[in-house]
Amino acid sequence: MILKIKQIKNLKKYLLVLMISLAIVSCSDDSIPVANNVTLEFNNTFGNTTIVLGDATSTDATVNTSTNGQVHHFQELKYVISNIRLINAEGVEFPYNVNNLDEGATVVNQSKAATLQYVLSNIPSTEYTQIKFGLGVKTGLNTLDQVSFPEFYEAAGENDTQMHWEWGTGYRFTKIEGFYDTDHKELSFHSGSTLDEDPNGGTEYVQGVDAYRDITLDLPTNAIVGNNAPKIMIQADFNNFLSGNTNKVTLITAANITNNATPSVHTATEMMKFVENIGGNGDSDLKGMFSITSVEN
Repeated sequence: MILKIKQIKNLKKYLLVLMISLAIVSCSDDSIPVANNVTLEFNNTFGNTTIVLGDATSTDATVNTSTNGQVHHFQELKYVISNIRLINAEGVEFPYNVNNLDEGATVVNQSKAATLQYVLSNIPSTEYTQIKFGLGVKTGLNTLDQVSFPEFYEAAGENDTQMHWEWGTGYRFTKIEGFYDTDHKELSFHSGSTLDEDPNGGTEYVQGVDAYRDITLDLPTNAIVGNNAPKIMIQADFNNFLSGNTNKVTLITAANITNNATPSVHTATEMMKFVENIGGNGDSDLKGMFSITSVEN
């Protein structure tokens, strides 16, 4: 009988401890939000120096010297980021409005400080170890669709952005204007995917040059979403424009189309040299000019 009483008392103690433990876990779980924001902050640089834009004779503009010794600086610098995905520690991928340009794409514009930060809202609480995003717009969405995505269409096409092709149906992915050499010759680079006639005789256009690039970056520190709303600092090093992992380019005049990036000459072949430098080659290089400098939790 005494043994049974002791067993009952021990059972009550066990149940009490269990209830307290469950209560603590419950309170702890309740205190962690199911989702929070993640901010992507872009720093456009030459090497580790943040780019300052300027006209041909500017004394304030950041001047860069390429691997091949060519000086150059930018007057305009814009690019499209879309198709954003965060990957957690278990390898699960969380897509962020990847099929909605209004909610999941942005134009990074060096002349507009507000565009250098892009807030991802309602990101599920967990720890993230990797980020993927597109430089440009993937093929299935790369049409100037004002009806489906009116906000992005307007933002990309407004006068001070001009990320629509005048002659095509798609978006510009990158737009760079600037000057090179000591006599300040004009530099103009616009990238974007092209459409070609169907080689099999069909009436619909088919994918030509695909300038979209999928970027994959490991985070040096896990981005912990929950009570924290982390900031991921992304550096875009435009030294890669002429001095990339794939191509070392020296700009020359329009008299020779090779290695040209002037207002009068644009070809898909020449464009892809610069696309591979800043966005990677899509195979062995999935980073291009991008890197993660830090994560602030």
